[in-house]
Amino acid sequence: MLLADKSTGHVIEIQDIHALFDPLEATVRGSLHYGEEAQDPELFAKSELSFPSGEALPQCWTDPDYRRRS
Repeated sequence: MLLADKSTGHVIEIQDIHALFDPLEATVRGSLHYGEEAQDPELFAKSELSFPSGEALPQCWTDPDYRRRS
């Protein structure tokens, strides 16, 4: 899955989809796609990621208490 860094707009290929979907995980492993080739994998804070369109990640991916809030 491809996401974007909110501050730079650079594309990040997410390598651990299960961590992305898990609201208890604050970070996710991915590779920055910038320049000629993909960079080495690193951890990215989910709070700094969005979809390439600019849309925010679903709350159920980032907030473990999303069902308790109204």
